[in-house]
Amino acid sequence: MVRLQKFISECGYTSRRKAEEMILNKRVKVNGVIAELGVKVDELTDRVEIDGKLIKKEDEKVYIMINKPTGYLSSVSDDRGRKTVVDLLNIKERVFPVGRLDYDTEGLLILTNDGEFTYKVTHPKFEITKTYVATLNKNLIKEDKEKLLDGVKIEDYTAIASIIEEINEEKKEVLITISQGKNRQVRKMFESVGYKVLKLKRISIGNLMLGSLKRGEWKKLSQKELGRIFSEKCKKNY
Repeated sequence: MVRLQKFISECGYTSRRKAEEMILNKRVKVNGVIAELGVKVDELTDRVEIDGKLIKKEDEKVYIMINKPTGYLSSVSDDRGRKTVVDLLNIKERVFPVGRLDYDTEGLLILTNDGEFTYKVTHPKFEITKTYVATLNKNLIKEDKEKLLDGVKIEDYTAIASIIEEINEEKKEVLITISQGKNRQVRKMFESVGYKVLKLKRISIGNLMLGSLKRGEWKKLSQKELGRIFSEKCKKNY
């Protein structure tokens, strides 16, 4: 027996946290009965439905890295008809984004049908780092850099940068590494110390680098490449 939200994520339907939200919103039924959070299911005998659709485990796990352009949503679909990252793919498997990049942010995004993998990459307790190049409206001064490294208060949490480096003074480009990944966190961090982010690009997740993958291009990841996400050695090149 496994917890319902874990079963849903292992089916490749969505992440474990999203599955919990679906259960709380009464969108999930087990054997025809609306499920409660915490219920366990038998993978072989129980019938699990989401929004009336039967779900079952996918045999093959798929992991895709894409260089997300701006102007695309990090979602599977959009009720307003806007473009999503899935529109850029040409695969038969159903996949969903691992975390998200904002509509106006570009760079490295992973898509998969592996809910447990998504959980390990996105949950704060695993402290998987994400590194970005931010183009600012002015050069970052030392005092503000130190504030970001010490941590700044944003809404109901403290946001901390583990690495900040000025990489191009003329272009006002700054490399910043975080491990929290809250909504629009990097932009809000710089705003909190008086800067505006003009352009934002994610270049790595853990030690998995975007590299030379062009905007809008994607590739399937090997097990070796996936392992780089969880490597502790920090790389600063991009």
